[in-house]
Amino acid sequence: MEIEISSDKHLMYVSEIQQEMYDSAQRRGTGIAKRSIEYLTKKISEGNAVVATENGKWVGFCYIETWSHGQFVANSGLIVSPDYRNRGVATLIKNKVFQLSREKYPNAKVFGLTTGLAVMKINSDLGYKPVIYSELTQDEEFWNGCRNCVNYEILMKKERKNCLCTAMLFVPENNDKVNGTEIQQSEIDYNGEKESRLSV
Repeated sequence: MEIEISSDKHLMYVSEIQQEMYDSAQRRGTGIAKRSIEYLTKKISEGNAVVATENGKWVGFCYIETWSHGQFVANSGLIVSPDYRNRGVATLIKNKVFQLSREKYPNAKVFGLTTGLAVMKINSDLGYKPVIYSELTQDEEFWNGCRNCVNYEILMKKERKNCLCTAMLFVPENNDKVNGTEIQQSEIDYNGEKESRLSV
């Protein structure tokens, strides 16, 4: 399996990725906010996504987005093809997109909203902490992205203070030391075998 930073060669998978995002949200009854083909195409072309493939077949996907003038970065839209679930693929993708976020925006806070316990565990291993919604970006465009989520009405009724998603935040200064003496370590599952990987 290859897990790569996205490029134009991955555009062939964009329709399948979008459809699986939609189908997955429908099955769970909770939301990955729906993204347009144009939006996902831009992310892939700009190298702001991670794509996993195997033998020419799409396996998984996740993209990054910046908010509040680069002060915040979100790793969003994590999705794995049904044929490859429960094999540790989501962990590998999340680690790769987290690394990409840290390389491109080393001083940004990295955050996510999720209803999935598996994603919460992956985030926790990377050094994210659960936070209240007011700790996240207050960029209106970010919250407008929730409009397509099935839980948007709940979010607005609660005045954007909470919803069904858990907010998690990685703060660089809380996880890095100047001399590199403190690094978050996570375990990645490679087809059932554990391997330790350092995340900086």
